[in-house]
Amino acid sequence: MDKINASVPAGFERRPDEGSVFIKKELKQAVAQTVSFRPGRGPGPGGPGRFGETEKAQNVKGTAKRLFMYFSAAKKQLLGLIAAVVSVTLLSLAAPAMQGNAIDCIKAHDWPLLYRSAFMLLGIFVVNVGANLAQSLLAARLSQSIVRRMRHDLFKKIDNLPIPYLDSHSNGDIMSRMTNDVENVSATVSQSLGSLISGVLTLFGTVTIMFIYCWQLTLVTMLSVILTVLVTNKMSKVMRGIYRRRSALQGEMNGHSEEMITGYRSIVAYNKQKDVTREFERTSDELTKVSIKAEILGGSMGPIMNCISNIGFVIVAAFGGYFAYTGLITIGTISAFIIYAKQFSRPINEIAQLYGSIQTAVAGAERVFALMDHPDENNSGSMELENTRGEISFRHVDFSYVPGKKVLSDFNLEIKPGQKIALVGATGSGKTTVVNLLMRFYEPDSGEILIDGVNIYDIKRDELRGNTAIVLQDTFLFSDTIGGNIKYADRDASDEQMKNAARLSNIARFIERQPEGYGTWLSHAGESLSHGQRQLLAIARAVLKDPKILILDEATSSVDTRTEQKIQDAMVNLMKNRTSVIIAHRLSTVRDADVIVVMDHGKVAETGSHEELLEKKGVYYELYQTQFEGKAT
Repeated sequence: MDKINASVPAGFERRPDEGSVFIKKELKQAVAQTVSFRPGRGPGPGGPGRFGETEKAQNVKGTAKRLFMYFSAAKKQLLGLIAAVVSVTLLSLAAPAMQGNAIDCIKAHDWPLLYRSAFMLLGIFVVNVGANLAQSLLAARLSQSIVRRMRHDLFKKIDNLPIPYLDSHSNGDIMSRMTNDVENVSATVSQSLGSLISGVLTLFGTVTIMFIYCWQLTLVTMLSVILTVLVTNKMSKVMRGIYRRRSALQGEMNGHSEEMITGYRSIVAYNKQKDVTREFERTSDELTKVSIKAEILGGSMGPIMNCISNIGFVIVAAFGGYFAYTGLITIGTISAFIIYAKQFSRPINEIAQLYGSIQTAVAGAERVFALMDHPDENNSGSMELENTRGEISFRHVDFSYVPGKKVLSDFNLEIKPGQKIALVGATGSGKTTVVNLLMRFYEPDSGEILIDGVNIYDIKRDELRGNTAIVLQDTFLFSDTIGGNIKYADRDASDEQMKNAARLSNIARFIERQPEGYGTWLSHAGESLSHGQRQLLAIARAVLKDPKILILDEATSSVDTRTEQKIQDAMVNLMKNRTSVIIAHRLSTVRDADVIVVMDHGKVAETGSHEELLEKKGVYYELYQTQFEGKAT
């Protein structure tokens, strides 16, 4: 069902497409934020888990618990991943010990045992490669399985969201939840989950083995580990601020670029190319300076950590040599200890880095779940409309988009079956709001709306909309064939019914002149067609639906006079034997309406035919004079 534009509440503005009724005035800013670099996301040094700014969830425990429910549906992959991770970890822990044994065999000249140790070490390496491969494959399958279910649930939820939610949230925000936030969860599961489990197991396993070999040398090894943790923490604090500044500048530059590209015609028209170039260069130069600092600091992290690690190796070698000299340990044990010391510091750094990635994923999951938890559109009602006559009644209806600012106030209107009613009035008088309420896109604050004497909230929602068709000012066509766009109203309609609808809509000759006729493909929502052609296709779609109630919302306001006449002729065919509600600013399009309803500040100011209202010389007369007599507005 097409969505219709509504009267614009405070803080919003009318948008040119019909995917949503309103759009926030801050949409440009939201889009800029969507296309910009987001702190703590993406690859590179500023990515999650390193020195970029980390997004944090408000309810980590609740979100994580709910996220694990998706894991429970993929138990086999999860158990397989855990088994692969445990295998990799155990093999990684066994390799240094086997290597130390081989060294001791050389010292003892035990060549048979050396050969066996060497072959076993080779086998460990080969099996480890296979286990690592299995871990990567299982992590990828698990993440995609979880993301697929999450994305499916999210899309299903979006399909059932109430119109007010879509009106009050930018498209960029909703799309960000579907893409960025879900992908953050996917990346964390595929890249971080296995590393987290492996890091914890490696940490405890390494410490245990080191204490078994020599607790004295283990304590000495801890000195370099503590130094590594302290230096990492200190550098992270310094670098986090620089990366945060770089992220902000990247967002600013992307937003500036998006704005300049979108408004390029205005820039050229006002000859402001040099000004916008200077502004861009200023931001770009500052970003370059900050990025150089970030890259220098980021590049220095590795050498500093390697230096500390090498110092640790020297300490282990020195003390190990002394312990070996005294007979406390063997030379092979020293070799194993050096490897274990390296393995011990690695998971500490990895877990610290993964913390940010996990926080970002949980924050993304929280945003996804917040949307999923929003109440569905009101689907109350159980009655079906049989032999609908199309009688519509508004009784003492009050409504406001923003509490305290009424758009409709004690609104009353009676529309007889088959009657053609025109709603006219100044912008913001509540014309489109009447249709929004009739279609159950919004709920009235008070009063009731009846169809054939039945409250619309006692009628099945799908039944109500199934008996209604809407033709909007801004028609949306899908990337489909011309015939597919017409049949969108009724997929079961025959080709003959489709062609008959096109003939009644005065668009058949145009379609038949196309290379593929009704099979002609429309790309980019029919951008290659004129506005009038798209409008006629929308009318054909409404004709095919054969509704009992027809709503025409500014269907001819943006076309030339000749096309307007063509559309009006098509609408005459469409309105036969139907209750029709016409919303129009051009009074020329409503002269032949049975009743013209003039709205003013959410109330019915006048009703009557065109001639009757002109004779009254009231609000309608003023509007008419403004349009046709050249009166100043």
